[in-house]
Formats: sequence, structure tokens, C-alpha cells
Amino acid sequence: MTTSPPSRRTVLSRAAVIAAATAAASLPGTQLVSGSAHAANQDLFTEEIRRAVGRAKARNKRVLVGATSRNGWDVERVADQDGTIFTRPVPGVPLAGVQIRLGDPEEVLTHIIQRFHYEIDELRTGDVIGWHAPHRVRRNRPESNLASGTAVRIRPASYPVGVRGGLFPQQVAVVRDILAELEGVARWGGDDRTPDESLFSLAAGPGDPSLTAVADRIRAWRATPGRGAGTVVDIYAPERLRAARALESRQRRSGG
Repeated sequence: MTTSPPSRRTVLSRAAVIAAATAAASLPGTQLVSGSAHAANQDLFTEEIRRAVGRAKARNKRVLVGATSRNGWDVERVADQDGTIFTRPVPGVPLAGVQIRLGDPEEVLTHIIQRFHYEIDELRTGDVIGWHAPHRVRRNRPESNLASGTAVRIRPASYPVGVRGGLFPQQVAVVRDILAELEGVARWGGDDRTPDESLFSLAAGPGDPSLTAVADRIRAWRATPGRGAGTVVDIYAPERLRAARALESRQRRSGG
């Protein structure tokens, strides 16, 4: 029987307890104590745990909305504060930064932005928008992924919602190759029932091992000269075309 990964609230609460326990264990007199001294230390230990859990709960209340985006990630009400969504640079791309979720989502979304810049069209500050406040997106729609920091819009003014054909065929071919290279852990809004050709979202939920595997591969590329975004690739090579077409078929069928 499989179990779903713990929620972020659970993870934070557990982390708080562990931190409190570590801090308490380092207090003088926590070893080789007995009687009243032991009881006093136990009371201090319990109080540290209580305070740590309280801080974690207060943090969650400030940050979390209590809902998930379309792809299963926690929606956050703020960015650049106490949550997991921060303004991050995109190496090699002249942007002021993009508000995205730290960790594996950042690796995948940054890779998409970089390849778009290098292979489709050069990007400038203001061309890429990440996190959106929850009240600015519709729940249960692909755009809700923006509120969890797991999606970006690239030039939304140039590719308005509901309109197809904003990209030239060669540009679409690059998009297909990017998604196939990422093995389907991301999807393009151009394949959604209501197209949004500016939107790129994670298709993998939290705890998905395929997301971690792809993100680790991107990290390895970044550390290896001649690999990763910016490297010349033949998007029309037969094996790349087959992978791109197969993924397009699957993602179009899944809708959005």
C-alpha cells in the first residue's frame, strides 16, 4: 500500500520538534542528571518544543492558504518572506529575477527559461513572471500553479490566454524538445483546453521521484561544461523527435 508524502505543515512541525530537541540536548546538565535537576531539564525541553511548534504553526498561518494548486503544491500567500517562494536569478538571462519555489521546482523552471532565451527568443527584465498572489489566479485551473510558485509565464502579453498560434513552428518544436528533455515533469499551457501559450508549469507533484531525478540531472548539467541549457542540440534528431511527439500526445490527451 502506498502512502502520500506528508504535507508541508507536517514537515515543518516535525522539523520544529527536531530543532527543539537538538537545542535542548545541547543545554548544560542534560547528561548525567537526576531527581529535581532532571525534572527541570525535562520541563525546559518540553517548553522548547512547545515554543518551536508554536513558531512553526504561526509561520504556516502567515504563509499557507490551506489549498493546493492544480498540480498539487501548497499555495502560498506571500513571496520573499517565510515560505518556499523567493526571487531567484536565472543564470545567463538578463532578468531581475523570478519568484519561484526553491529546490527542484526552481531547477526545472529555470532550465525552461534558459532554453527559451537561448533557442526561441532573447528575454529581458519583465518578460518572465513567476509567483502570483492567490487572489489573482483561478483555482483548479492550470494558472493556479503560479500561486504555488511552480509555474512561470513567459511574455504573457505576447501570448494571450485563449489564443493559439503565437509561436512559430520552429519555436514550438523547441518547446516540445524542452518538455521531452524534462521527461514530462513540466507541461506547456499551449496544450491546455483553454490555451495559455505563455504558461509553463510543473506537471509533477510534491514528492514525485521523477521530478527529483530530472532536477538532479539539471544540476549535473550546470556543473559540466558543454552540457545543459545553452548547448547546441539537434531538436530534429530522430530520437528527440520521437520523444517529443510521444510526450505531446500524452499531454494533449490529459488536457488542462
